Amino acid sequence: QVQLVESGGGLVQAGGSLRLSCAASGRTFITYAMGWFRQGPGKEREFVAAISGSGATTSSADSVKGRATISRDNGKNRVYLQLNMLKPEDTAVYYCAADSQFSRVAQRYEAAYWGQGSQVTVSS
Repeated sequence: QVQLVESGGGLVQAGGSLRLSCAASGRTFITYAMGWFRQGPGKEREFVAAISGSGATTSSADSVKGRATISRDNGKNRVYLQLNMLKPEDTAVYYCAADSQFSRVAQRYEAAYWGQGSQVTVSS
């Protein structure tokens, strides 16, 4: 069982930056691929970025390529999402997710464990 808690969301102006953090419970954090997903108002949940357990492999959605960086600190059981050049369309609840298989997160957009989400609002 993995528990995930997101933090770092808030209100930011367009063009600004934000770093989301996700704290994971458990002693096997390195065995989990981690991902970030988001769900905007009236929209379906969409994949943002994923990172393998070691951190060696990452993947990101076209909508955030060049603006988002996913990273992890296995010593702290944390995964991060740095978002730059934010746009109003980035407004969403951002969810952290964990799964034992990187492909499930990065390609099938599925995960076994989910956090409760952190609201990010970008004002124009």
